[in-house]
Amino acid sequence: MIIFAAEMISKNKIKAIRQLENKKHRRETGLFVGEGPKVVSDLLSSFPVHTIVATASWLQAHPDIPSVETISVSDEELRRVSFLQHPQQVLGIFSIPKPSALSEGIREAVSQKLCLALDGVQDPGNLGTIIRIADWFGIEDIVCSHDTTDTYSPKVIQATMGSIARVNVVYTDLAELIDSLPTDIPVYGTELDGHDLYHETLEPRGLLIMGNEGNGISNAISARLTRRLLIPPYPSGRKTADSLNVAIATAVVCSEFRRRSTTI
Repeated sequence: MIIFAAEMISKNKIKAIRQLENKKHRRETGLFVGEGPKVVSDLLSSFPVHTIVATASWLQAHPDIPSVETISVSDEELRRVSFLQHPQQVLGIFSIPKPSALSEGIREAVSQKLCLALDGVQDPGNLGTIIRIADWFGIEDIVCSHDTTDTYSPKVIQATMGSIARVNVVYTDLAELIDSLPTDIPVYGTELDGHDLYHETLEPRGLLIMGNEGNGISNAISARLTRRLLIPPYPSGRKTADSLNVAIATAVVCSEFRRRSTTI
């Protein structure tokens, strides 16, 4: 059903959408926002859609939108509801998956393939970029500590550029998860006292843990690592930056895992 707004999108509707910036409100409603043609298109393929707010030209170009509430708005009205500095034709409201639907089988996944784990990553842009990196390198599962920033915030969703549609993100107690794994499953982590990434044996399965932007991997999780990795600066001994951005470090390590074997 398409609702053509005769004047303006209602204040109540704008308020309801804007409240989805708040984590508490997202949890209460079970809804999140994605914006722009690319992001919305990818989300439509993987998440139940609740509402579409779009310009008339976008709606006319997409007549096959699912039968949900669809509101036609002007560019100015879209700016009032958008979380972007430069709105991009369409905004969608989608249902957040039930946690149990994502967490089932995560231990089996770690036993069979490479999975990412994030320990206290706080920046929404970093989390969104890491999800996008995981998608690029074919990593289908990311396990987050409970203090990692919320995947379904507008900033994270936007930074994924639609990759959230292809990557499962689960929140859990990382220490409990690691302790429940078989002892032969490698638990990798990037640390400044680790061993040179390019000279270490990398298996095609296990858990690859990336830490907080400022503090790295927490002590509790660091104590549970079985393989400590270092991305070495170049050339050795040269004065350089103290560390790499966590998203960049994730890309470097994932690239090396994939380079080693096409079966990973």
